[in-house]
Formats: sequence, C-alpha cells, structure tokens
Amino acid sequence: MSIIHERKAVNRSGSRLARAGERQDTASRLLASAARKSYDPLVEIDWEAPIPAGLYGMTPEWSSLYGTDLWESMTEDQRITLTTHEAASVAGTGIWFEMILMQMLVRDIYSHDPSEPHVQFALTEIADECRHSTMFARSAQRFGVPSYRPKRWIRESARAFKATATGSLAYGGTLFAEEILDMMQRDFMKDERVQPITRTVSKIHVLEEARHIKFAREETVRRVDGISRFTRARIRLLLGVTAYFIVTSLVNDKVYEAAGLDPKRARAAAKANKHYHDMLREGSAKTVEFLSEVGLVGGPSKLLLRRAHII
Repeated sequence: MSIIHERKAVNRSGSRLARAGERQDTASRLLASAARKSYDPLVEIDWEAPIPAGLYGMTPEWSSLYGTDLWESMTEDQRITLTTHEAASVAGTGIWFEMILMQMLVRDIYSHDPSEPHVQFALTEIADECRHSTMFARSAQRFGVPSYRPKRWIRESARAFKATATGSLAYGGTLFAEEILDMMQRDFMKDERVQPITRTVSKIHVLEEARHIKFAREETVRRVDGISRFTRARIRLLLGVTAYFIVTSLVNDKVYEAAGLDPKRARAAAKANKHYHDMLREGSAKTVEFLSEVGLVGGPSKLLLRRAHII
C-alpha cells in the first residue's frame, strides 16, 4: 500500500472513531437528561379529574376544517366535538407510528453492545414510547371517543416497513412523525382554550420527544454518510411514501360523522382547506429542511410530499 493510501485509511479510521465517540457522548447526555426529566403519565396526569365543559380537544386552528365555510356554519358544540375527536385521531396515528418506531429501534440495537450509552438511550427511548402510547390511548378513553387508527390497509402495508426499515430510512421516517406532532403539541400545551388533559399530555410528549428528535437527527446524519446514489434514491422514495401516509392519516374520516357533519361534504372541505395545508407545511418545515440538507428529499418523492401538503 502506498503512503497516500495508508494516510487515507488512517484518516477514515480516525473519522469513524471520532463519530463513534460523538455518538456515545450524545447518548450519555441524553441519558442524563432522561434521568432528570422523565414522566410516568399514569401518575403525573389526574385521569379522574372532571372534563370541563366548553373547551376544545385541541387548538382549533389545527382542525382540518378550521377556516372553511363549513367550520363557520358549525355550532360551538360541534367544533368542540370535532376537535376532541381529531385530537384522538392524531393520538391514534401517534400510537401506530410509535409501535413501528419501537420495533425499528429494537432491531437496530439487537446486535450492539448493551454497555454502550447509545444502546442504553435507545432502550430508554423505547420505554418512553411505550408510556407515550399508553398515555395517548388513555386520553382518548378518558374523553369517551373511539381509538382512531389509520386505515386497515395502511396498517397492514406498514408491516413490511417496520420489519425491514433501517438506518437513515428508519430515523428519517421517525422525524416526519415526531416533528409534526411536536409542532402541533407545542400549540396545544400553551392554549388555555384546550382541555387540561390534552395540554398535559402534550407537555409530557414535547419534553420527552425533544431527546428523541435529537437522537434521530444525529443517527440520520451518521447513517446517510457514504451511501450509494442508488441507495439514496431508494431512501428518498420510501421516505416520501412514509411521510405521505403519516400526514394523511392524522385525521380519520370518521371524526366528521362524530361531530354530526355530512362526511362527504366534510372530507371535500378538508381536502380543499388551504389553511390546514399551510399548517401541515409549517409543521413539517424543520423536517423537510433537515432531510434536504442531508440529501434525503428529492426526485419522485417530492410529488408525494406535495400531495400531502408537506412541501
């Protein structure tokens, strides 16, 4: 081997060691943060407290019908009912993707050394996601609304994704789910028009998801490094598909019927609602910007992202 090749090999080896050290340092800091600020929602939230009348289930500006003529024609009780059911639908989509995330994390660390902080934080995140899923389910139950979930064919199709997605595809897909929920819930938790349970659930989720988002972003950067053009194109396409189904599953069609609306008319109004589309773009903006910077947005996937009003 020539001296030049030897130097390049040494540099690559040193770079890998540096990245490995950074990964463990980040994980150690996140573990320390989790030790300081973690919550058990079954204890932290007063699930037996009365449900106040006259408050929304979530910030009304995040409703799929807000700003439409149909919204203006609705009674206040209908708006409250709709936002309560929409909040449960968002939570149901959150549970669905958190189950996918937990499986991906377990597979990702399966063969790694459990003494590493990186593995220990991944296990901590899995525990957090278990509690979050229980918290979302309990909130819908407390409001007496159904456990909304994505359509059956979407859930069944996602089995292949959750069983095979790895690397930057797994962590990039996670960001689409986590960051839009984070944007929504930051509004929910500060909005005094919203039910106390929704606000507390949102606060817990936002505080703990900040660690998960940091973890997912750094892992995405590490895993995308050095991938081939073909692999990058494949990941872009699959990320577009993933983001499309996450965002379009946030509002279950059945929420409109629960609010006493004509489902067909409500779906049409939501589909044409520029305000809601702008909110989705705003909620996804950080994820799109980040994934664009690391080369994971582009090509045919942009068509799906536009159809979902993500870009």
